[in-house]
Amino acid sequence: MNFGIDRFCQDSALRAPLQGKRVALLAHPASVTRTLLHSIDAIHALGDVKLVAAFGPQHGMRGDKQDNMVESPNYLDPVHKIPVFSLYGAVRRPTEEMMGHFDVILVDLQDLGCRIYTFITTLLYVLEESARRGKSVWILDRPNPAGRPIEGSLLQSGWESFVGAGPLPMRHGLTLGELARWFVSYYRLDLDLTVVEMEGYRPDDAPGMGWPLAQRAWVNPSPNAPSISMARVYPGSVLLEGTHLSEGRGTTRPLEVVGAPDLDPAQLIRAMNQLAPEWLRGCTLRPCVFEPTFHKYAGKMNFGIQVHVDDANYDHFAFKPYRVFALIFKAIRRWDKDYPLWRDFPYEYEFDRLAIDLINGSPGLREWVDDSKAHPADLDARLFPDETSWAQQREPYLLY
Repeated sequence: MNFGIDRFCQDSALRAPLQGKRVALLAHPASVTRTLLHSIDAIHALGDVKLVAAFGPQHGMRGDKQDNMVESPNYLDPVHKIPVFSLYGAVRRPTEEMMGHFDVILVDLQDLGCRIYTFITTLLYVLEESARRGKSVWILDRPNPAGRPIEGSLLQSGWESFVGAGPLPMRHGLTLGELARWFVSYYRLDLDLTVVEMEGYRPDDAPGMGWPLAQRAWVNPSPNAPSISMARVYPGSVLLEGTHLSEGRGTTRPLEVVGAPDLDPAQLIRAMNQLAPEWLRGCTLRPCVFEPTFHKYAGKMNFGIQVHVDDANYDHFAFKPYRVFALIFKAIRRWDKDYPLWRDFPYEYEFDRLAIDLINGSPGLREWVDDSKAHPADLDARLFPDETSWAQQREPYLLY
């Protein structure tokens, strides 16, 4: 499989339209070629691309910031002597001064296929500002490691945020290039957009189901995204960020585990199997114990569950991570209706709305969890129409 960056570097004809243009690059730590050379170094070495600036999203272009709400500064690249502007610092959108440095911006970001992943909001902001100022955008496309499956409700109007770029489901099933095409259409952007497509991308083929296992190394696109397993579980486990439960930050399995000092994993799994065993297909739940070195419950013993998607039980199309974690919350409510589940402190600079609602894109999930009379079938009834609608909406924008 060839990613967009590899085709861009290998084929000078692809680069020909950039002759005489000032070029910028939006990248992060996973922006690497087949040989693991960072894209900024690979593009600079080509000799026929005038690279004049770079941009970094959340966690920085080199991935130096571990947690959320930790900003990165602007700086001068010590090797290439070009400015590197932070889009997770003093600003989230590129400013007029930043935009004045270039004519074309190359976007080479490894996404996880989840609406809340802030790189896609940064993409939207770059598309909007480029359309406003007559700049061109080229997407150097990469695989969606979560593949094509769709899950979750569409973000409702009024719930847009830095973790909610638009009316997408939690698991959207698009590559970044396909998503850019949808953004341009949905927001009616007058923009010169080019997608440098991948070669050999087959998102429905086992075993990678969207990622070329044994062909390409996995590089963390953000510090707590260490594996394909995390990418597969993330559209559900990210909901933990809206709770007082640990998502495993500060462990070697972030966003694959859930826990707290006062949970009973065996009881929790039993309750989940009683409530909705059909929602647990395609994965394996294992009781586990972990002690985070930082973040929630740092230095304390947590009792919880690891969601395994790396064994023979994994079924790519049956696995429903959003429903699995919704069921965890529901099982906790059944065990203790007054359990302090929902996070009540700021999340991504939002101070007035509950984090779980912001992450979910509406209060719907929280309301279902807290309603003692609501059953799994009621949540399914909310999700199915949105999932079906999105499958139809995205169809014109698929490239593979």
